[in-house]
Amino acid sequence: MRQWTIDAFAQAPFRGNPACVVEPFSAWPADSWMQTLAAENNQAETALLLRTEAPDRFGLRWFTPTLEVPLCGHATLASAHMLFAELGLGADAVTFDTLSGPLTVSRQDGAYAMDFPASPVRQTETPAGLAEALGVEPDEVWAGPFLVAILKDEAAVRVASPDLSALKVISGAATQGRGNVGVSAEAEGRPYDVVSRFFAPGSGISEDPATGSLHCMLSPIFAQKLGRDRLAFHQAYPGRGGDLDCELAGDRVILRGQAITVIESRLRPQAI
Repeated sequence: MRQWTIDAFAQAPFRGNPACVVEPFSAWPADSWMQTLAAENNQAETALLLRTEAPDRFGLRWFTPTLEVPLCGHATLASAHMLFAELGLGADAVTFDTLSGPLTVSRQDGAYAMDFPASPVRQTETPAGLAEALGVEPDEVWAGPFLVAILKDEAAVRVASPDLSALKVISGAATQGRGNVGVSAEAEGRPYDVVSRFFAPGSGISEDPATGSLHCMLSPIFAQKLGRDRLAFHQAYPGRGGDLDCELAGDRVILRGQAITVIESRLRPQAI
């Protein structure tokens, strides 16, 4: 059985966010095996797919090294890229049945466009200890599936040096979620409109390089702030960075980006 490591939201190798994508199954393996494989791969997500009777529709599940997650943007993009670029799927779009409902990915002008649900967000008071845990002072804090701290400028986003254990506790208490936190700011004089980073200790990830679910929160926040539905985002993970073109469409977000395969590997029979 084959699997591929694919850099998502990337225009060149070793950029964006890597995900491992496994060749589609005819029946789901045991959950424990899928989780063990994800721990072995040790990427932010391992994506596993299930064939259906329709050639352009698959089940899709995502696992971090420590748990299954309900939504993952970059591994969805990587899964679509694997089907189109590695397995030769001839359709213009593919639909994935997931824990977050059906997600559609289409090919558009040399990139991929993903149709995701926008995350409901609300502005909230800054939780006690958040500034100290981030190492920077938020101008605003928004809550949804996790916390997003809006910072004064791009420099503050890039220098944030968080206490991950503290962030997990503070965000988990504020949102009743896993305990993850995004930081973001408007960008000036850049080819992108907004810069961000994402710390995910509640999902077993210190910092994620390019995060679709984060931008399902950021898109409605910054569409309102900047007065435009379509914005260019840059996630400033040190040493990599990922680029997302996001468009708010009612209660949905269209996330556009590119992907590139960097590794093809094969699971030995004794591992399956």
